[in-house]
Amino acid sequence: MQNNPLYLEDIALVAAMDLGYEKLSGKSILVTGASGLIGSFLTDVIMELNLTRNLKCHYYALGRNTEKAKARFSKYWDNEYFHFISHDMNEPLTEADSSLPETVHYVLHMASNTHPLAYATDPIGTITTNIIGTQYLLEFAVKHHAERFAFTSSNEVYGENRGDVEFFDEHYCGYIDCNTMRAGYPESKRCGEALCQAYMKQKGLSVVIPRLTRSYGPSMLQSDTKAISQFIRKGVAGEDIVLKSAGTQYYSFTYMADAVSGLLTVLLKGEDGEAYNISDIGSDIMLKDLAALIAEKSGTKVIFEIPDELESSGYSKATKARLDGSKLSSLGWSAAYDITAGIERTLAILKEEVRGNE
Repeated sequence: MQNNPLYLEDIALVAAMDLGYEKLSGKSILVTGASGLIGSFLTDVIMELNLTRNLKCHYYALGRNTEKAKARFSKYWDNEYFHFISHDMNEPLTEADSSLPETVHYVLHMASNTHPLAYATDPIGTITTNIIGTQYLLEFAVKHHAERFAFTSSNEVYGENRGDVEFFDEHYCGYIDCNTMRAGYPESKRCGEALCQAYMKQKGLSVVIPRLTRSYGPSMLQSDTKAISQFIRKGVAGEDIVLKSAGTQYYSFTYMADAVSGLLTVLLKGEDGEAYNISDIGSDIMLKDLAALIAEKSGTKVIFEIPDELESSGYSKATKARLDGSKLSSLGWSAAYDITAGIERTLAILKEEVRGNE
């Protein structure tokens, strides 16, 4: 996939943007969750910036699985500016400290369970990574004199739409039944955000909070159980798209390249202490229409299926979660792709990868 022309085009597109990349020149950046959907593409962008803009930015990628990371980042493994550190975010970073410089200028916390099956099968890990892991990383950022800390949060913090708004702005607060297993993800993200505010106030740490929507793209993990990821895998395989509800849920989605350009915009241009929705109205769509779009592009059809109890326990109960992206737009950000273009690129890249593996 990393050599696919469309994927390389996405990397070049983000790397060519005017996002204030000069702030990264000669600096160091540490990223947790670097092997994930967003983190892996971010890694590719930063390494491309080192190549095209000679930033000489040291990139420290934290992840739990060295073997998988080496396979994904093989082209950078011996690069002097790429460093992989095997680490579980539910443990203190004490041992990792020895392989890091005294000053780490930017810290991005992106490690988290982010799909329904993980919420259902690992609810403890979901919560602890977003709270305990976040505190470990905040302490690390203070100790290593970070210029800025970014906590990647989620549209899930808004809870269920109370029916009073069409779009969630950054101050909206909907309903969450905290006394459920499924609440572990949104409530721990809310707590992580509050913890960031506490460190900004008490420790003087510069913090920003990019809030991601339901993200997708060819860099998605095969283990991802989000509805859109399941739809895409079915489409790539030429199988019928399975919809496990009436599909009237109305959500915001974001293609990986737009998610990363938004993330970098917040990191480099955002105001201290502020949260920003990474969202564009061109990628708002009902679930049934998303399924139909992927089926159309894949030459298949949509079928309906009732989810089992384990699956349904991890699903969001939100029926409308459209995010207002105007605050991020005020920083100069705009999406490069709407939902149709993003889906087309994702399917094309992944189908080419399948053909290459045959």
